[in-house]
Amino acid sequence: MMQRRARKSRNGLYWLVLALGACLATAGSAGGGNPSGRAEDEAFYLRLRQKMVAEQLAARDITDRGVLAAMRKVPRHLFVPPELRSQAYEDYPLPIGGGQTIPQPYIVALMTQLAAVGKSDRVLEVGTGSGYQAAVLAALVDRVFSVEIDKDLARQAAGRLRELGFSNVEVKWGDGYQGWEDKAPFDAILVTCAAPFLPPSLFRQLKEGGRLVMPLEKAGSVQVLTLVEKKGGKPRLKPILDVRFVPMRGEVETIKAPRP
Repeated sequence: MMQRRARKSRNGLYWLVLALGACLATAGSAGGGNPSGRAEDEAFYLRLRQKMVAEQLAARDITDRGVLAAMRKVPRHLFVPPELRSQAYEDYPLPIGGGQTIPQPYIVALMTQLAAVGKSDRVLEVGTGSGYQAAVLAALVDRVFSVEIDKDLARQAAGRLRELGFSNVEVKWGDGYQGWEDKAPFDAILVTCAAPFLPPSLFRQLKEGGRLVMPLEKAGSVQVLTLVEKKGGKPRLKPILDVRFVPMRGEVETIKAPRP
């Protein structure tokens, strides 16, 4: 659903992926030797996943053991188009269709760590995408409720999560700006699309003491990944880092300023 602002060389590679994804995937398989047998495939991707966690997450600032374990467990390559699977564990986002992307692994791990979720928690995700972030959350919490505005992506993600055994995830096609009132309140909320302000409906659905993680738009084209904590019914905002997400769509596009 987003791409992190990265060095110029990485941005160049990202746009090359968008243009020539299938070709690069073929080249990656030829160079890396993607096994052909099913058991060998799983071992191959497991090695890539372990390498990803060690070099992209643990070597940076991802220290939560539960988050690291979930990132080792969830098969990221099954949440990207088949022609891009050989790149699934690289340190950049990938296109998933509909003008959207699956985030780079580091951002998924960072947002999950910032949410500080627990085993008994109920979590709302706005922007299901391919379902990868929801799957990572599902490995850590009791229930995940995910809203996706793109009907095809919502249907595909729901089917994928069901097939992979993530039975504690429920996906709904709808406008994430309004959250999921029937399932509220939530211990944590993760938003994987950028908005110019904190959606009041989402904040209302957050439990007291809960955490909301989302990119907020600032002046110009700057977006800042922001941690919002609910203290005494009021939001406490902490900026984390500059990022680049796709914009939130739907009702938010018609609203010029936050509602009272």
